[in-house]
Amino acid sequence: MELEGVEIEDTFAEAFPIKVARVLITAVNERWAMEAAKETTGFGTSVIMCPAEAGVDVTVPPEETPDGRPGVYIMICTFGYKALDEQLLARIGQCVLTCPTTAVFNGLKPEETEKEFNTGFKLKFFGDGFESEEELDGRAVARIPIMGGEFVVEKNLGAKEGVAGGNIFILAKDQMSALKAAEEAVSAIRHVEGTITPFTGGVVASGSKPGSLKYKFMHATINEKFCPTLKDKVESELPAEVNGVFEVVINGVSEEAVKEAMRAGIKAAVEVPGVVKITAGNFEGKLGKYQFKLKDVLGL
Repeated sequence: MELEGVEIEDTFAEAFPIKVARVLITAVNERWAMEAAKETTGFGTSVIMCPAEAGVDVTVPPEETPDGRPGVYIMICTFGYKALDEQLLARIGQCVLTCPTTAVFNGLKPEETEKEFNTGFKLKFFGDGFESEEELDGRAVARIPIMGGEFVVEKNLGAKEGVAGGNIFILAKDQMSALKAAEEAVSAIRHVEGTITPFTGGVVASGSKPGSLKYKFMHATINEKFCPTLKDKVESELPAEVNGVFEVVINGVSEEAVKEAMRAGIKAAVEVPGVVKITAGNFEGKLGKYQFKLKDVLGL
């Protein structure tokens, strides 16, 4: 299979279930909403060692937010609801409440919500008795007086089961071509609502495999078959002309959202000169229950 002259391998990306909370952060302007969003989603690349996978979803204009101010949606993902409850409280309490002019609202619709956490109710006690409760745009919120003015937070935040680990591998003639293609892929995916690319800058430089060939104490190690410097030392999956490989990992609120993001990323990546092949990471169905076949994603 080919797209724009680039080989699309007949394979699939393997993904797994994860619990997802989607949160809207607003502020006086987009700069401060994004500052809070980035801080809140920090240390959120992979559940291999991070307490959550997290990232920025999409930005929205004032007319699409409950308080009429610019907003940024974020997603926080964990394996269990208990951990998600803890991460919401810690990250919003430490990273959004502390950020100038911010407010927090639930980012899931009632019909898609499977679980609710009383994050805002818990945070209101920071007000030490001076907090208040009211309704804002049909939402129950708490108002906490702070030195910067007031922090407004919706009392309940929703969560649901989502999908983690959708991915594409970009194989190019050199490192810079591969990086440029990955950057373009991430930029395209950022327009797909309900998805995040949780790794740093959205790009994965160190794609891994479960376990280890040598070290029993390691939960994950290098995916040696895709390391350009190991082409002559292992049974490599890389064509001879490939010397640059990057991965883009995608989490989403649904299978369809991840599929749409993969499609957008691939279409953007193949436009970059030097890209040789697009493939995906899987472990023969042993890692997760979701399989995104590239040919189906692209409709080829």
